[in-house]
Amino acid sequence: MTVGEILQAMNAEDHTVAKAVAAVLPAVESFVEQLVSKVRDGGRLFYIGAGTSGRLGVVDASEIPPTFGVSEDVVVGLIAGGDGAIRKAVEFAEDSTTAAWDILQHYHAGPADCVLAISASGTTPYVLHGLKACREHGIVTACLCCNQGSPVSAFADYAIEPDTGPEFLTGSTRLKSGTAQKLVLNMISTALMLRLGHVRGNRMVDMQLTNQKLVQRGIAMLCEHFLCSEADAMELLKRWGSVRAALDSGRPNLGNKQ
Repeated sequence: MTVGEILQAMNAEDHTVAKAVAAVLPAVESFVEQLVSKVRDGGRLFYIGAGTSGRLGVVDASEIPPTFGVSEDVVVGLIAGGDGAIRKAVEFAEDSTTAAWDILQHYHAGPADCVLAISASGTTPYVLHGLKACREHGIVTACLCCNQGSPVSAFADYAIEPDTGPEFLTGSTRLKSGTAQKLVLNMISTALMLRLGHVRGNRMVDMQLTNQKLVQRGIAMLCEHFLCSEADAMELLKRWGSVRAALDSGRPNLGNKQ
């Protein structure tokens, strides 16, 4: 195949992913409804996965605090082999039948929490036995895999199984399966934060102002809301420390108004 043919063939396969995800939205909805209830009462969401699946969980979890201003322990991503496996594959880490539960115990996971196992095949021992142990200890369980009726689904209260079909490269689950998993994780964590009230409209009012781009985004939100100048908006951010607090301030008297 030419380079163009390779790209066109991959793109054609990718077009099937959104339809596969659409088919499992009812299962995603059921899990998120349960998840919102748990987290609202102080529970946490844990992702467990190996390889690509584990990395996707870690990425999603790591983006929640800066985006929504919540504590790092609300959504926790755990990967077989530990944090070192995020950058470099750890041989046989996914074959452990005890490591997932061991690390969950380190976090004192219990019935107040939810655990989502991420595995394209649904057969990875790390997630399979981890989810089994969670079920045995009364923890709400879910799985996200692209192999319908897989072994891990037997231990999931909520089985989310987008059927993405064979990969362009046989067995390379970082392709369509990884894309489907990323889409579903986006939905789960974003819907959770929306339902918990960490946005207004579609604006990230609780985001952490950790760089100039985000500061400028916060300024733009305040300018739009208060019809004020950028200088006034910056003063509000400095005074209140967050977009939400500035919005709730009711725009006290400022010297530079439009």
